[in-house]
Amino acid sequence: MTAESIRVRGLVQGVGFRPTVWRLARACGLCGDVRNDGEGVLIRVCGNVAEDAPGVSGFLKRLHEECPPLARIDSIERTPIADAQGVADLARRQDFVILESAATAVHTGIVADAATCAACVAEIRDPADRRHRYPFTNCTHCGPRLSIVAGIPYDRARTSMAAFPMCPDCTAEYKDPADRRFHAQPNACPVCGPKVWLQDAAGCVLEPTALGAEDAIAAASRLLAEGRILAIKGIGGFHLACDATNPDAVAELRRRKRRYAKPLALMARDLDVIRGYCRVTARDAALLSGPAAPILLLDRAGSGGAGRGGGGTSADDAMALDGFRCALPILRDCDAVFRPLAPDVAPGQTTLGVMLPYSPIHHLLLADWDRPLVMTSGNLSEEPQCIDNADALGRLAQLADVLLLHDRAILNRVDDSVVRVMAGQPRLLRRARGYAPTPLPLPPGFEDVPPLLALGGELKNTFCLVRDGQAILSQHLGDLEDAKTAREYERTLALYLDLFQVVPEALAVDLHQDYRSSLIGRDRAARDGVPLIGVQHHHAHLASTLADNSWPLDAGPVLGILLDGLGYGSDGTLWGGEFLLGDYLDFERIAHLKPVAMPGGTRAILEPWRNLYAHLESAGGWAAWRARFAGLEPIERLDAKPLGILSTLIARGLNAPLSSSAGRLFDAVAAALGVGGEVLTYEGQAAIALESLAAVAMDRVGDGYPFARSTGSTGEVLDPAPLWDHLLADISRGRPPEEIAAAFHVGLATALGGLARELASRHGLSTVALSGGVFQNRLLLESVTSGLEAVGLRVLLQRQVPANDGGLSLGQAAVAAAWVLAGDPGT
Repeated sequence: MTAESIRVRGLVQGVGFRPTVWRLARACGLCGDVRNDGEGVLIRVCGNVAEDAPGVSGFLKRLHEECPPLARIDSIERTPIADAQGVADLARRQDFVILESAATAVHTGIVADAATCAACVAEIRDPADRRHRYPFTNCTHCGPRLSIVAGIPYDRARTSMAAFPMCPDCTAEYKDPADRRFHAQPNACPVCGPKVWLQDAAGCVLEPTALGAEDAIAAASRLLAEGRILAIKGIGGFHLACDATNPDAVAELRRRKRRYAKPLALMARDLDVIRGYCRVTARDAALLSGPAAPILLLDRAGSGGAGRGGGGTSADDAMALDGFRCALPILRDCDAVFRPLAPDVAPGQTTLGVMLPYSPIHHLLLADWDRPLVMTSGNLSEEPQCIDNADALGRLAQLADVLLLHDRAILNRVDDSVVRVMAGQPRLLRRARGYAPTPLPLPPGFEDVPPLLALGGELKNTFCLVRDGQAILSQHLGDLEDAKTAREYERTLALYLDLFQVVPEALAVDLHQDYRSSLIGRDRAARDGVPLIGVQHHHAHLASTLADNSWPLDAGPVLGILLDGLGYGSDGTLWGGEFLLGDYLDFERIAHLKPVAMPGGTRAILEPWRNLYAHLESAGGWAAWRARFAGLEPIERLDAKPLGILSTLIARGLNAPLSSSAGRLFDAVAAALGVGGEVLTYEGQAAIALESLAAVAMDRVGDGYPFARSTGSTGEVLDPAPLWDHLLADISRGRPPEEIAAAFHVGLATALGGLARELASRHGLSTVALSGGVFQNRLLLESVTSGLEAVGLRVLLQRQVPANDGGLSLGQAAVAAAWVLAGDPGT
């Protein structure tokens, strides 16, 4: 006989791992025990060493091969049990058992909330099953996790399900290792579990039978079909829902929510419904149907695909025209393609954000729907999503006609994740439900880093804990400019520090001293007496990309191309179009876009026309452009603005900071074409509209618009000035606006790629990293990537964390970790 103690680390709690160990150990003829503890799972086994016996090695081989779907094994450590009495005690047991969890120091992780599995869906659809139409059905392979957990180890007593004692039938399932609900902490049924009900905005409970329905969810479905707007409590928060094909309902939802332009997410019953509106590849289908079940950005179906509605548009334009009808005057005379969707769902967009049902409530709600529902976050625009009933009744009563509520508490707010397939891989744009707080292993070289905390940026905030060589990113928390979001940020930060029992030995923040996250970091560092490490914004973007791609600590520098709205530069100016030579420890700014004024400061972020004026002023002077292109529509639009004031601001350097921002360049081009709106209502609105316009014409343009190059005191300068002559001349000649937008994309990609190739050659580099929010633009990302790869350069792109500021905290953490390991924690 031989005996071993086996330590398994990774995502191995709350996912059916112990029952799998139990089943496989018995199948391999082993005796012993398994238990959860703070480090993961501890297995003790004893077995025969005969040649024909599977033995411990055979057991572990099968454990890897048959690992539960939500589990992730990071490491397995085997230690022989040399004590003869210990071996004898295990052998005497003659069975394999599951022990109660041990309360030890926490070194394990929490699994993300998971979409309802096929077996549970089958049960809620089966009239003969005791869970028929039960909206809280789950098992060890699916259901809520982060959203209901209060502590580790992950046991029922440490979740919001502690309020619901299990009935005898559920208890029997819970205790049976052969049952897929063995130790499924949220396990429940109609007898003992949470309940769901309908309530109107005044607080009155609505009886389903009075609405001609068998239960509250069936009644909710009827109300949606009648054009009502509902607030629906889900897994990680509330949604606001309405019929996506009802123009009046969608328009009213936008009015109430004050979300006037930003695209609305859709939820559809199944893939067949989605295929009626979007192009869906096999990879898309797998993403939509997987345990994370994110919102996936998909191209609208064209006339040659499965799109509904037919229409008289050409194949070239079919994908883009639906929605542009309302958003772009230049396309108003064209027929929209997919009329079944309300035009206000995603105005001006060639893509739709869609998801499949991921909870039993959603599956039941959509069972009879052959068209999508709008399923957007339950809040006023830019506020945090509601998570509890009292808050919903206070904040959503003016937004929804009826509320679908339940009594299972949501302990942790978790938004829907957003994914887009670009350059051949799915890439996260928002990391939340289904992904967070899954730990990410840090690259080689970071194994011995002490506990750290990186507090992230101001927009699309996440924070990041570092522990045991892993990065634990929070779910997407939002924009800290909003006071409610900021309070939620601090609450969630306190929860994570307690949940993962992390005591940071250093903190990392953005260099911008007025970011709320930076203020919190400074206060916490002073209070706790730990070093505060300031990390430059674009260095964090670069380091995030490196960490995302497991770039080793000692692998040397790469060339980073970092494009975004803006970030505080190490020289005190605003950066946003950067070429950095760097690694985790250090960086050098070796090139950038030409800095252009932002007249009005923050107003220039919200009003793209200000950037158009500033770029024209920078590229030869407004007076010259006005004289040359007198009467041209964008020139006339600008002429009606208070340009005298802007000219004075720029000339005197008053509230008109210079910025190398790529985002503001996109705004300027969008303003010249009249897309994106006079005043933006959400971040990136003009740039997204410009990308959507260009998408239909990328294959119709040859050379893009030119950029100039010069050498300055801060390195190479890429100047967009020459493009304006070509762009305005094309408008004057009546060139289709989609071709103008495409020519801008092609020109920018060509300029970026050309400069990158020269810089990489000059500095002896073979790898280029791309990051920053502008690289969420699929056209630009894929054009730059393909151009660099064509000349033999390796390109690193973000995949597991967003390229936008949602990935900043990972980069901050990696930089801080490198400095601490180097013995220079900084200040």
